[in-house]
Order: sequence, then structure tokens, then C-alpha cells
Amino acid sequence: MTYDASAPEERGAVAGAESARTFWGRLASWPPYRALMGVVTASPRRQFLILVAFPVLWVLTQHLGPMLQMLRVSLTDAYPVAPGVEQHFTIVHYLKFFQDPLFWQPFFRTLAFAGVFTFCTLILTYPVAYFLARHVSPKNRMLLLLMLLIPFWVGEIVRTYAIMILLGNTGAVNLALKWLGLIDRPIPFMYTSFSMGVGIVYLTALYMLLPLYSALEKLPKSLNEAAADLGAGAWTRFRRITLPLTIEGISSGCTLVFLISTGFYATPVLLGGPSTTVFAETIAGFFHVAGDQWPTGAAFATIMFLAALIITAAFQRLMNALRKGDTK
Repeated sequence: MTYDASAPEERGAVAGAESARTFWGRLASWPPYRALMGVVTASPRRQFLILVAFPVLWVLTQHLGPMLQMLRVSLTDAYPVAPGVEQHFTIVHYLKFFQDPLFWQPFFRTLAFAGVFTFCTLILTYPVAYFLARHVSPKNRMLLLLMLLIPFWVGEIVRTYAIMILLGNTGAVNLALKWLGLIDRPIPFMYTSFSMGVGIVYLTALYMLLPLYSALEKLPKSLNEAAADLGAGAWTRFRRITLPLTIEGISSGCTLVFLISTGFYATPVLLGGPSTTVFAETIAGFFHVAGDQWPTGAAFATIMFLAALIITAAFQRLMNALRKGDTK
């Protein structure tokens, strides 16, 4: 059997001829296009600018832009401006929050709920992330992660209604408790801080799970094995090795969950009651009336946003201090 050295060259020539007949093949061989690409990608700096141009443009127009617009609206005396009326800038809408204690209760309630729900989410998802990263074989991890991700493909409203069905008087929880003989009449889970907490923890669990899983997966197993050989128990290994080395994942997950929890609106409305009114409902109330109240709603939204950022910044500093303390 003889080897034809010209065969690969012939196949390459045929593939090149086929690609040349396609649109992209003709475009790549077009001299003006090749000259333009040569100029655009002439240096790594230009290549970097091309790669980051679209993400930066997206952040500026879809994220930072609306926030700046909300800040501008909060500083106006009225919005939208009536024809022929001059618009003036003022901070009176911010002063309304500090002058009326009526708005303080839902504001601090929202921050307290967000903190408690974030802690609950961490406690519930950490064992799941630990099990996935440390006790599941690599070939089965993606399958289990996919099974955990599937419910999050459904919209927030649909998942909230699922919680309502689960916790209702004739829901699965009450039926199971009644079947076990633990209750005689349904427990009113709905429209309480408990039902709202269950919904928010369920909706934000993924944002806590993924950072924790990423941090635990990168943790070398040899560290725990060495500690076990030196006589450290399970709790000591977790407290002295696993927990300190996963602080970065804890910090990222708690930050995401806390920020998301402060902005929930539909879930508290559907699952909460009069005693669980959050600040997002107060803000929405200003946007449901005439336009002259929109600046007040924008001001209150800005206050909530800044308060959440300040709290998360303080939390990040605390986590950084703990991380540096563990590395000393």
C-alpha cells in the first residue's frame, strides 16, 4: 500500500474552493475586506478594543443609561414635562423620604428581609453545592446541575404561582401534613413573611448555588486529606480549610442574592400580606398614579439602590478582611 503525499494537498484545495464559493469565503478573499481586517487587527490593543466595544456599549445603554435617566427624573419637579412648562431641578423628592417616617418601615423591612433571606439561601444551598462539587463524579455533575437549572428556565411569575399552589390551604404541604396526621386543619402559610421568604429563597437559590459550586470545585481535595491525616475532624476541616477557602464564593453569592432580593416586586405582592409590604411596592405606588409623582418614585428607587450598594460594599470589605486574615 502506497501513501499519496499529494492527497492532503488536494483535499485542502477542494475545501478551499468550496469555502470560496460561499459568502464568507468570498468575503474573506475580497481584497478591501482583507485590507480592513489587517488595519483593524494590526495590534493587540485594537483587538481588545473591538472585543470590549459591544459589551461596554450594552452596559452603557441598557444598564447605566436607564439608571442615570432615573436619577435625572428624581431631581426634576415634574415628569413628564407639560408643553410650554419650564422644568426645574430640586431635591424635595428626596427630602420627602426623610421627613415622613411612614416610608421608613417598608424601607428597613426590605433591607431586613433581604439580609435574612440571603442568609437562609446560603445555609440551604451550601450543602447542595458541597455535595455536587465534592461527592458527585465529574461525569454526573453536569447532569445534576442541568436538573437544578431547568426550573429556572421558567419565568418568575410562573415559579411564584408554583409556590402559591404548594403552600395553599389545599396545597401539597398541607395535604402531606394532614395525611401524616400532624394537623387537623390547614396551616395558613400564604400571605405571610414565611411564604414570601420561601418564594424569594427559591427564586434566588441559583444565584447563590453557582458561585458556591465554582469555589468548592476549585478547592483541592488534598488539603482536606492532609488535614485528616494530621488528626483534624470533619468539623475542624470544614471550619479551618473549606469555609475560609470558599469565602470568595460566599461573598459573590450573598451579594447577588441580597441585591436581587431588595428589588423584588411581583413575588412580595403575590406571596406577602399587609404586614410584609416591601419598599418596591411603595415605589411602584408612585408610578401607578399621575406623572407628577414619578420623580418621587424615582427618588425613592435611587435611595433604595444606594442603600443596597452601601450595605454590599461594607459586606465586601468584611469578606476581604476575613480573607486576608485567613491568609496571614
